[in-house]
Amino acid sequence: QRHLPPQMWTNSINRANKMALRAWAKETGINLVQVNGQRRYGGPPPGWVGGPPPAGTEVFIGKLPQDVYENALIPLFQSVGKLYEFRLMMTFSGLNRGFAYAKYGNQRDAKEAITAFHNFEVREGCAIVVCRSTEKCELSVDGLAASVSRLELEAVLRQVTKGILSVTLHVSPCQKQAQLAVLKYSSHQAAAMAKKTLMEGNVRLSGVQMRVNWLNPNLKQKLQSCKEKPPFSLVPGGKCPEVPKPVPLCPVLCNAVERLHAVCRRQRLGTPLFLTKFVQANPNGWQRFWCRVVIPGCPVPFSGFTWVRQDGPGRSGHEEAKVMVALQVLRALGESL
Repeated sequence: QRHLPPQMWTNSINRANKMALRAWAKETGINLVQVNGQRRYGGPPPGWVGGPPPAGTEVFIGKLPQDVYENALIPLFQSVGKLYEFRLMMTFSGLNRGFAYAKYGNQRDAKEAITAFHNFEVREGCAIVVCRSTEKCELSVDGLAASVSRLELEAVLRQVTKGILSVTLHVSPCQKQAQLAVLKYSSHQAAAMAKKTLMEGNVRLSGVQMRVNWLNPNLKQKLQSCKEKPPFSLVPGGKCPEVPKPVPLCPVLCNAVERLHAVCRRQRLGTPLFLTKFVQANPNGWQRFWCRVVIPGCPVPFSGFTWVRQDGPGRSGHEEAKVMVALQVLRALGESL
């Protein structure tokens, strides 16, 4: 039995339509760019003036025959209005995944596309679905270890995804001793690409693989009724939150601020600037602080919340908070502690 090499195997699938697509792209001068499982036209297209279109201008296209390409789809959807962007989801073999997104310059053209092409037969017996894209921008990540901090998670996400705006941590509603994170991205496209990367890239935190989904509206409403989760565990029986039990830091960890300064000097990142703000006090003596560390050589500041406790005289709560946030920044910079 003769086996084709992988590249020849993928090229042999739907060869006639692929050749037609190449000929059409060459004839029209249209540039198609494929990145991470999707092929994109525009965003913006040539000659576009101004910023990107507002929300409500993108339509979802489903039930596409897998062997149909942009040479058939772009002219069709362009016929009702100027496209800002067209994205066709692709498989490894070069077939499409059965759905695409078309973004127009205004909401009127998007509505016209839905009216004109919903249940439209792109070929005999193949009616497509066209509806308004939900343009979801938020993901939920469940099952995170209780030891994972917001700073650590945010640092990882900035390395492997683009467009992350915010990260919040909550007690997982489904798993004991676990956390759920809500990730907000700058656009639906950025969120969709992040979801694909996190699901397929085997990204792990503390040895646990992330479980990623679009943020369910009911879950979002439930989480909004609760404050962002501080790093505490639940009392047995489960209703009253308590902050962690005091664990003395070893001298090496107590010098985390000095060590962060040394790392920044070694990596020529500049001098880190610490900002701390007292938020609340716990009856057991714990204090919650909001912290931010700005490092000139890092494009995005590190920020988050931490609990600290003063056991006797010595450093102030602000100084203790600086130590805790310095530890998280050192981890984010890849330093072993």
